[in-house]
Amino acid sequence: MSSLAFLATELQAAEKSLSLLRANPEQNASHLAKDRPQSEELLKPIFMGCSTRNAKVVAISLGSLQRLIGIKAVPGSMIPAIVSIMGDSLSQGVDIQLKVLQTLLSLLTNYPDVHDELLGDALLLCFRLQDSRIAVVSSTAAATLRQLVMFVFDKVVDLENPGAKASEMPSVPTQLPDGSTESLHPSVKDAFSVFEDLCLLANSERPNFLKLQSLPKTFALELIESVLTNYHALFRKRAEFLLLLRHHLCPMLLKSLSDRPLFPLTLRSTRVVFLLLKQFCRELETEAEVFLMLIVKIISGEGDGETGSARPGWMRVLAMEIMRGLCSDAELLRVIWDQYDARSETSSKVFSSIVSALKRLATERPSLLGVSAQMSGVGVQTHTVESPSGGAAAYGLEVAGRVASVATATVSNVVGISGHESGLSVGTSSMKLQCIDQLDKADSPIIPESYIYLLALQCLVSICEGFASFTFPIYSAMAVQRPRAAGDALITAPPALDLATIADAEATTHDLRVVGAMIDSGWPGLLSALSFYITTNLSDDLFADTLTAIQNLTNVAGVLGLRTPRDAFLTSLAKFAIPPGVVSSVDTYVEPPVPRTASVSDALGFAGLTSGPTQIPGLSERNMACLKSIISTAMYLAGSLGPTWFDILEVLQNADYVMTLKGTRGTQASTNRRLSVVPSGGTPRPSRIVSATNSPNPAASPNAGQPVARHPLLTELDPETIQLTINRLYDGTKNLDDDAFKDFAGSLCKLSREMVGMQASKSMELRVSESMDEILTPGPPSALSPSAGGLSPMIGTARSSRRVSGMGASKPTRAGDYGIARLGDVALLNIHRLIYRNPEVAWTTVTTHLLDTLQDAEAPPPIRLQAAEVLDEILVVVPRNISSVGNSQGDIQGRVIDVLSQQVLLEGHVSSLSVVIDIKKLGLETLHKILQSSGHSLVVGWEAIFDMLGSVCQPLAIKSSPLASPSTPTPATLNPKSRLPPLSVTTSFPKGAVILVRIAFQSLTLVCESLDSLTPEQLRLCIRTLGQFGRQQETNIALTAAESLLWGVSDSIQAKRKDVEKEPVYSSLWTFLLLELQGLCNDSRPEVRNGAIQTLFRTLQLYGATLSLETWDDVVWKVVLPLLDALSISVKESALATAVEMEPPTPTPGNVLSKNPWDESKSLTLQSVGAVVSDFLVSKIMYLETFPKAWDAFIHHVTDSVLHDVRSVSTASLRCLERGLKASSSAGTDLRPIVSAVWERTWVACDAMGDMVATEREDGSQRIPSFTQESLQALVEVVALTYSLSGNGWELERIKRLLAILKAVITYSGSRDYRPDIDSLSPIQAAVLDAIEQIQLSVPGTPSALISDVAEYSTLAFLAAFDYEEHPLPGMAADRKRPTKRVTYIALSKKTMPKLLQLYLRFKDVKDIYEDGTIETVFSAFSIPMKLKYDAPAPSKFGSDPPLWKTATTNFLDIAKEAAKMIEVFRNDISSARLESIWRQLLDVYKGGLLADCSPVEAMDLEAQAQEEQFDLALLNSLEIDIVPRIGDSNVPDDLIVQLGKTLQIASRIHDLDLQRDAASSNYSSPRSSIASPTEANGKVTKSKTHGRSESKDFKPVGKANGHVDIPDGGTSTGILLPRERFSYWCFDLLFLICSDVVREHEELRKRVAALVLPSLLSRCHSVLANYVADARLRGNLPFPRAQEEELIYVLRKMLELSLWNGSLWAALSAQPSKYASAQPDVEPTLKGGALVADAVRRSTKAHLYHFYSVLCEIASMPGNPPSVWVEDSQQGTSVLKDARQLARQALKEIGKEMGVEI
Repeated sequence: MSSLAFLATELQAAEKSLSLLRANPEQNASHLAKDRPQSEELLKPIFMGCSTRNAKVVAISLGSLQRLIGIKAVPGSMIPAIVSIMGDSLSQGVDIQLKVLQTLLSLLTNYPDVHDELLGDALLLCFRLQDSRIAVVSSTAAATLRQLVMFVFDKVVDLENPGAKASEMPSVPTQLPDGSTESLHPSVKDAFSVFEDLCLLANSERPNFLKLQSLPKTFALELIESVLTNYHALFRKRAEFLLLLRHHLCPMLLKSLSDRPLFPLTLRSTRVVFLLLKQFCRELETEAEVFLMLIVKIISGEGDGETGSARPGWMRVLAMEIMRGLCSDAELLRVIWDQYDARSETSSKVFSSIVSALKRLATERPSLLGVSAQMSGVGVQTHTVESPSGGAAAYGLEVAGRVASVATATVSNVVGISGHESGLSVGTSSMKLQCIDQLDKADSPIIPESYIYLLALQCLVSICEGFASFTFPIYSAMAVQRPRAAGDALITAPPALDLATIADAEATTHDLRVVGAMIDSGWPGLLSALSFYITTNLSDDLFADTLTAIQNLTNVAGVLGLRTPRDAFLTSLAKFAIPPGVVSSVDTYVEPPVPRTASVSDALGFAGLTSGPTQIPGLSERNMACLKSIISTAMYLAGSLGPTWFDILEVLQNADYVMTLKGTRGTQASTNRRLSVVPSGGTPRPSRIVSATNSPNPAASPNAGQPVARHPLLTELDPETIQLTINRLYDGTKNLDDDAFKDFAGSLCKLSREMVGMQASKSMELRVSESMDEILTPGPPSALSPSAGGLSPMIGTARSSRRVSGMGASKPTRAGDYGIARLGDVALLNIHRLIYRNPEVAWTTVTTHLLDTLQDAEAPPPIRLQAAEVLDEILVVVPRNISSVGNSQGDIQGRVIDVLSQQVLLEGHVSSLSVVIDIKKLGLETLHKILQSSGHSLVVGWEAIFDMLGSVCQPLAIKSSPLASPSTPTPATLNPKSRLPPLSVTTSFPKGAVILVRIAFQSLTLVCESLDSLTPEQLRLCIRTLGQFGRQQETNIALTAAESLLWGVSDSIQAKRKDVEKEPVYSSLWTFLLLELQGLCNDSRPEVRNGAIQTLFRTLQLYGATLSLETWDDVVWKVVLPLLDALSISVKESALATAVEMEPPTPTPGNVLSKNPWDESKSLTLQSVGAVVSDFLVSKIMYLETFPKAWDAFIHHVTDSVLHDVRSVSTASLRCLERGLKASSSAGTDLRPIVSAVWERTWVACDAMGDMVATEREDGSQRIPSFTQESLQALVEVVALTYSLSGNGWELERIKRLLAILKAVITYSGSRDYRPDIDSLSPIQAAVLDAIEQIQLSVPGTPSALISDVAEYSTLAFLAAFDYEEHPLPGMAADRKRPTKRVTYIALSKKTMPKLLQLYLRFKDVKDIYEDGTIETVFSAFSIPMKLKYDAPAPSKFGSDPPLWKTATTNFLDIAKEAAKMIEVFRNDISSARLESIWRQLLDVYKGGLLADCSPVEAMDLEAQAQEEQFDLALLNSLEIDIVPRIGDSNVPDDLIVQLGKTLQIASRIHDLDLQRDAASSNYSSPRSSIASPTEANGKVTKSKTHGRSESKDFKPVGKANGHVDIPDGGTSTGILLPRERFSYWCFDLLFLICSDVVREHEELRKRVAALVLPSLLSRCHSVLANYVADARLRGNLPFPRAQEEELIYVLRKMLELSLWNGSLWAALSAQPSKYASAQPDVEPTLKGGALVADAVRRSTKAHLYHFYSVLCEIASMPGNPPSVWVEDSQQGTSVLKDARQLARQALKEIGKEMGVEI
């Protein structure tokens, strides 16, 4: 209404329209839309407005019309008039034209019933405006037109919707392009007419529907493309639309592409063609074929068929971009094949043509793509490789070989092209916007020259990817995930699909066959093109895509059963993975000498111009990627490769040779120069052998410097990872079925036979000259190896000089065979297959090949040994995996033992004796392992086992070699040293055969451990065999034989003697074994000797309970004691002989380390004796009549051992004695007298041994070997055990002797095996403390002795810690400095300080500890850590224990509290001298704690500092509560109390000003001056340890009556604040408190203390006040330091608050303060004037103020601003400002009050 109102101002007709609207305001749009007179009247002003030429009026009119249309208020009959009026308005300006377009779009979308000519007229308006020269109008019109065309087709789509309502409009007859007529719905007719006219206009023909003369072809094609893009499904449904495509669109497109190419038109035509091919390939079969073949011709570069002119390059690019889109649609490619290539009647092979065109395009300009330097390997000189002739045909793969050869030859033709300026990469070869999308360009854009080849590669990759993406899921569903019967195993390595047998009912069967046919037809071209691309200079991403494409093709061919394509692709990959030149270069490579100095060519930069490889030959990164691809392919196709496994295994052998085996032949120098596989331009990673070029790659990405995620194929390419991947391939053999595994194992054995046979023949026949010629002149590489289906490159084809896998045999024979090694791995992985499957599947194949190899006398020795090792490894594992269930156990064990016996009983040739011995050795070792793991389960083969073991004791069976001639020298004649020495007197063995005896005897030992399963005959056979080995001269054999005879066989015999029927048989065997053992106990060989000793005493322990007393008497006197005597003599003789041989003797610290075998034997004997004594002392030995003598002899041996033997032996003797003592404690009452005698004799021995320790510690002599900690611990435990058994009756002297021994042990410093003792006690310390805990303290004097020793233990950490040198390490030179460690005693101190507190609290009421100085010892012990404080050792190394000084302080305060009370109790019972000593020591501890250096606190945080101060506050509290009330006792000297005051005076210092003044006045260098500001003294910086808490000069009171105080010279120095200011004030507070009369408890004692301490307080206050006055005179208005101001205010306030005892100052100034502390004499009346006043004032409670009268006057009269501090008023509870002047005046007032003068 507002618009109409505006029009009313312009047009009178609008008034009527307004009146209509106002009359019916509620009228809705439905009423307005009906054809009524009101509607015409309503629209009339709008039409009149549009008819005016006023732009403003027209715009308003169109706006009103648009809003009416939007609400559908316009009747349908008015639409023609509206269209007409809008057409008349087109001549207006731009705004009106845009308004018309908006209105027109709204009109047609809101009124869908607009059809036929009216629709055409409306569209005509858009076409007219689209042709406008104004860009905004033209673009808007084009967009509007596109929307309207889409709307036209949307109406047809709505009709196709099943839910759409049936239209009431009649159908319209329409003539179709083929001449027929059909009735169409008006909407369908509109769409049909519009699309037909667009096709006609695009073809420059007159339209039938649209009233246009012409239309730009580009715009028409764009509209056509939009329609096909959005409504291709609609076109496929309606035949009339398909007729339009077939009769109008396709001919027009074909003509457009055939005419002279114009970029805009051709671009849009190709886009439409692409849509037709993508969406209508099946419907437009013929047309699609034409277009496809046209595209192929364009790609192939063929000229126009009519004119013969060449097409422009951009047209090929457009065709290739279309082709890329087609190739990426795998389903479309299959349709193309199915429609064209698969039909025999069709001449066009479209798919084949596409592949051929792509191949031709890829290879047309090799110079542009360059050659990849990496594909030929590293360190290989580039040379032209000739294509093979007939190699593939000879092995049944002619096509595969030829294709691979073509690829190789193609690359060879461009080998000489430089790759530094050519290449292919997405970054440099692609376009930012592909050409086909550049619709805004009138001319073709700049296209990179290599872009088309990038498109070709992408097409090839897409084809391969399409094959793979379709085939692999189906293959997985059919072969891997197919339904299985119950119990069937999961198939992880399925066979290939058989397309001929797949059911046709399967939905994908036809498509699979299509894919197979496509690959079978197109693989030569695909392989040739991809093989070419992969050798060009590709970027990493493109190389990875190409390699992936080849891998996908190989896998698809494999799963579809296409063997020929599969093998061809594998052949190509093999060439790329292991280039022929790399293998030959590895063979011929010689490590160049390393020059000492750089050559001239190097200096001039010409080193690269010299001939010969500069790198070690190896594989590049891309070679490794190809190898990785082969491995992945083999793993994927593992179940279907069959005989092709041989070829893959050859490739893996080549790779292993290049990557690992060749590297073992290099020297250390060459190893250091090797590089790893590196990417182009990357950083080398260290590796063993594989190298890569580091040349720049022009195809690399421009952002190469930034880290970019690499393709998975190009990651993990280092040799180690590749080897792991190869290992996974072999691991996958577990998943093969039996047939596939048989093929795999057979191929592996075949490969091994080829290598072994080649090396065997070449090692004997190849001449040096021939081998060098062959190496330097490699033959042409064949496509396949000499065996069927080979993949590896070969060098040389003649049988007489051929090489398997490209590795020449002319070089030195390799250390092992790859096939044999891998055969062993595979066999172990499939061990259950070898055991439980038919032997023909795996067992026979594997074992036969290995036995044939190790028995082949012509094979190289290393390979024979390798075969033996692999065979033995298999034979060891098989018995471990045999199930005991079933009847197959015996058969399998029999197979294993039979194969093993063939190896062990191998006959040797004269020329290979050493190899035969080694093979037999391996066999015997295998037998040992079998017996070790499965001997208990063997059910058959014992006779063969003993036959194998006994064979080593017989001479080897030697036969002459069939190849040896009489003139051929044998190894023995060539090397005289190779003649074998005799093993015994009667039998001679070759050199090295002795080892067979040793190994066989180990197996025999295992047999003896499983004797329970042997029959008596087998036992006799075993004993006979043992007898043979017992006669050998090997020490180990004799030792093991001895143990087996008694400990193995005898134990079995004793177990079987319980059977009464078999007892005679086994008794005879038992007698025989005892006879064999008889002569071994005195054997000169220590091993045999020790074994016999162990066996002897174990036998006694085992059967001692069954022996009679007579037998035991013989054992003691004829066996045990004589054995000890003999061993002692032998030990001494051996030590003497060793000392004579060593000139000079090798120093061993204290002879602690035993290197004498006799010592070990004696130690073993003593340990064994201890075990026997422990078991049978009470039950058997003590009942002997000769026991006392036997015990004395035993004690004598122990004492002698401690005195003379090394400490390992003496420790064993002490432990033996300890076990005897423990055993004696369980004796009954009937043995008590004997036991008591035993204990007494033992203590006498302990006393003597303790004296040895103490004597050595005191004089440091080395008359006896130094004690070890272990020996000392053993001694302590023996002493403690002796005391615990017999200590109840010990007197004090013996207990003190016990304590002395313990102290000597714990402070012993001659050991070299101390244990750490910081966080926990060392074993010896723990043992000593445990011994102390056992001491009975009921004996008088014992507590004092114990407490004193414990106190001394607590000081060891601070006084007795020491460094020591450890034992020299094995092999360390004698003169080399040994590592130094430290014995700290810290843990001991932490343990004993609380122990001291416990002991004191337990015995505090005992007067002796005060009288004998024990309590002083305790105080002295605590004073040391408290004085050291932060300089004390750290309390722990790994824990968080409190510092030692804190532990000492805590325990000391507890003791001091109780001690002060007890001193008061015993003050009359203890001598004065002792009391004085106690108090002096006690105050010394407090002094040390208060004045200790606390400077380290400054480095702590504030919270920690506060905690430290709070901890030390306990010292002040203890002084105040426990000490001050009692120290005033008359027995305490005055100087001690004075010293307490001085201590507090020093502790209360805040800063160092007074110390500096004292030092300046007395020329005394105060320690505080040096600590506060370190100065150089004699060129060195010195620092005081007391941190300023030094003692000041004694207080000298001023005796003047006027209270004058001397004022020192002032200064402006601010001084240095001392640590812990708050704690200093606390000390100051205590000093004031001691001198005050506040506390009335112990008044007399407190008065004395106050009188003696008051001078210290006055001296302290004097320094504060006098320093202030002196400084104020110089400072003037210069402010004072905070600390000095606060200290001054503090002193003035405390002096005002202080109330002295009456006469305290008088007494303090007298000659006898203690005498006059409580009562002073009367004032002498003779005094005059001021003296009288002074004397009276000194007796006052405020006498201290009078003392400072003069300085107070100075402060009170000081000009300027006085120091002031806010202080808390305790009475008012608020803070008040106090200044020095005010406080001084208050003090003067107090003096006046005391003098009776009120101010």
